[in-house]
Amino acid sequence: MRAVNIITLLLVIIGGINWGLIGLAQFDLVAALFGGQDATLSRIVYVLVGLSALWQMVPLFRSITGEEAHVGRY
Repeated sequence: MRAVNIITLLLVIIGGINWGLIGLAQFDLVAALFGGQDATLSRIVYVLVGLSALWQMVPLFRSITGEEAHVGRY
């Protein structure tokens, strides 16, 4: 479970950096690396980043509700 959390956190960070580049410089790094926004590889990265953000909501809600203290660290 810890490995999944680390991987998803890294993907969320990559997504955040990509959105920062889009906002600041109008440059989509994922699209540039993988052949455009409509390229299959780009779409896979976008989907993985989105799923990773959803996955990272679980530890967020656990920390908000205090459940983390009972579940233990991952």
